[in-house]
Amino acid sequence: MAGSNLSVISEFLLLGLPIQPEYQNLCYVLFLAMYLITVLGNFIIIVLIILDSHLHTPMYLFLSNLSFSDLCFSSVTVPKLLQIMNSQVPSIPYEGCLTQMYFFLFFGDLGSFLLVAMAYDRYVAICFPLHYTSIMNPKLCLTLVALCLALTMFPSLLHTLLMARLSFCADSVIHHFFCDISALLKLACSDTSVNQLLVFVVGSIFVVIPFLLIIMSYAGIVSSILKVPSAQGIRKAFSTCGSHLSVVSLFYGTIIGLYLVPSADNSPVKETVMSMMYTVVTPMLNPFIYSLRNRDIKGALGRVVCKKTFFSLMAAHGI
Repeated sequence: MAGSNLSVISEFLLLGLPIQPEYQNLCYVLFLAMYLITVLGNFIIIVLIILDSHLHTPMYLFLSNLSFSDLCFSSVTVPKLLQIMNSQVPSIPYEGCLTQMYFFLFFGDLGSFLLVAMAYDRYVAICFPLHYTSIMNPKLCLTLVALCLALTMFPSLLHTLLMARLSFCADSVIHHFFCDISALLKLACSDTSVNQLLVFVVGSIFVVIPFLLIIMSYAGIVSSILKVPSAQGIRKAFSTCGSHLSVVSLFYGTIIGLYLVPSADNSPVKETVMSMMYTVVTPMLNPFIYSLRNRDIKGALGRVVCKKTFFSLMAAHGI
């Protein structure tokens, strides 16, 4: 069977979340609410940044792309999870499973690199304020976004192509709520050594390095602020950096723990719960952490709402 290019099975069964039947409806409402908050929060940010010229800056260019990435990242898994919770036969076609895995990896890596770009932008703005506009020029910003997209395409496609060459035998039950790469590798009945090596190598490059770059950027920001101390500035810096780093640590910490430093006692239930943290919770928190607490975003929201109200009144009076 090893080396076969064809899968014996045509679909997988996703077990979903380990929830007791009596709590199924409650959890469905909870996850639906979290998904709607994620979609609405990120969509509002994208619309505000597009409509308000005051937000046409490097920081908000990266933020709008991060919001789009988070919206798509969550949409790759959560709608299927909600369907599973309402379905008696939670199946997903073989091709659909590989497609879900590709887009999950793509948007996950894209969000990771955009977080690095945002951290670099803040580092330049705080540590080199006089040179900010010359360093973070439009050409560099667009290049960084294009680079983020280019870097995410290769590993996602490579993982998917290598997964497609594997053979899957009788056991088609995935102990997860989406087609996770590690869960699929456990079901393969052909040699997965190349896939596992790729997970570790690519993960080390595309997860650990971005995480370290973000930590270094924020360390530089804190160091720069402490050189010219002021109570208000220090308080604001640690508040901002602390909230940003908490979300970054949640996102990267669970990914590193699951894929790069797997524990022997990691049960499917434990892996599922950990995956929920970076697939559902983090995309929901990012709009609040990075923008909805931001005065610029609040100001843009007020300007857009006032402008819409003004034009509505003019139309109502036939002006």
